[in-house]
Amino acid sequence: MKTLIIIGGFLWLSFFVFHVFFWKLFDWKKDLEKLTPVNKAIMQVLNLCLMLVFLVFAYVSIFHAGELLTSSLGISVLAGMVLFGVFRTIEQLVFFELKDNRSKILLVVMILGTGIYLIPLISSF
Repeated sequence: MKTLIIIGGFLWLSFFVFHVFFWKLFDWKKDLEKLTPVNKAIMQVLNLCLMLVFLVFAYVSIFHAGELLTSSLGISVLAGMVLFGVFRTIEQLVFFELKDNRSKILLVVMILGTGIYLIPLISSF
């Protein structure tokens, strides 16, 4: 189970790196100009906050996998990671069209990532 969590940590790290490149990948310099200043700021602040969450989840998973499995706080954090994955998967289905292969791939990655944490969470009970 510990290995699964460590693998999950590297997945969180990859999400962090992916989000670092949002400005270039999605041409935010140009696209966000279409938004009001407040909405432009909100988009960027939310992305930066998500990046921090991904880093914290990655750190805890890679360096404290054992504690995630053996303490009540760790199990709560595992449950939070699973809930994050479940909600993000649902949001992928609601807000993104699955006609694009990239959206389908991202959906599969999110389902697998959620499973990586769901298995240890279930086994902890």
